[in-house]
Amino acid sequence: MLPTVSKGRTPSNARSNPVPLQYLRRIIKWQQMDIEYTFWQMFHLCTSPKVVYQHTKYHKQTKNQWARDDPAFVVICSLLLVVATSAYCAAYDGSMAHAVFTILSVVFFHFLVIGVILATCCWFLANAYLREEASSSHVVEQHVEWLYAFDVHCNSFFPTFVVLYVIQYFVSPLLVAHGFIPVLLSNLLFMVAVSYYHYLNFLGYDVLPFLDRTTFFLYPIGFVIILSPLLILSGFNPTRYCMSMYFG
Repeated sequence: MLPTVSKGRTPSNARSNPVPLQYLRRIIKWQQMDIEYTFWQMFHLCTSPKVVYQHTKYHKQTKNQWARDDPAFVVICSLLLVVATSAYCAAYDGSMAHAVFTILSVVFFHFLVIGVILATCCWFLANAYLREEASSSHVVEQHVEWLYAFDVHCNSFFPTFVVLYVIQYFVSPLLVAHGFIPVLLSNLLFMVAVSYYHYLNFLGYDVLPFLDRTTFFLYPIGFVIILSPLLILSGFNPTRYCMSMYFG
């Protein structure tokens, strides 16, 4: 029997990965997006994220790819960012031109550009250092799809959005005040948001059966837990810092 794949050749599953161009084309086709399922995912990412990644396994079994072929999650998340940032601008910004610039920078830089960078780094680390070698020459080697790495970032970003863009907005009058309590609450809010982001990042890669030592993605949580008390004792208020950076 001939081996399924030989070393030095691109595995068949890598060649059959969805083409990003086809993925982008569906962004303007609302009728092809599963909006209801997207909101279901967003809700469960905040309440029971393991259920979402259990459905990711079903998606792999039915469509033979880990990544979404539906850009609805990215589109809806971007629209929610526009709404949330507009609310901040209405409350704290007096310039329409600056408000438009702030909205565009949040959506394209905070969400998309930084997301692409983080997804690419995690995609590279997972494929280069965490992937298990095939135990037999008859087994097809599997690789992490880049689109799946970006999906993991989007999944991890949404609860962070809820904490730092929605909840923080409603309690921002308290958080931007002077004193120890605002500093404490602001740091706790950021600690929860960043820690939960990395926890969901871990779940996204841990569900892949061909990856090993995925606890690597939990290491940043330890750094955040150690750093937060130091920031609190130093009097650093991340909410005041972010608000002053955008709105002066």
